[in-house]
Amino acid sequence: MSRAEIRQERDFARRYMSTTGKDIHWVGIRVIMASVADTAVFPLQDILGLGSEARMNTPGTSGDHNWRWRFRTGALTPDAGERLREMTELYGRLPDGR
Repeated sequence: MSRAEIRQERDFARRYMSTTGKDIHWVGIRVIMASVADTAVFPLQDILGLGSEARMNTPGTSGDHNWRWRFRTGALTPDAGERLREMTELYGRLPDGR
């Protein structure tokens, strides 16, 4: 993908999600949670706000650089957990009775 195409994709995503791009990982999680899908799945790296350095896999490549990222104890902060819980509740994704 060319740089121009990447810029176009990013611009479209910002316009689609009505964001400047600040905290786009949380905006993306909100969009997923608000969808009509029965199940919402997103990577832990998005909850943590990590970038490409935490990528698990690069499609079409092989070797030692794939599947190396690991979650570190303490990386998931109470603030992130509260924010995720709030969205889960807001969008009706909590299991019944919780």
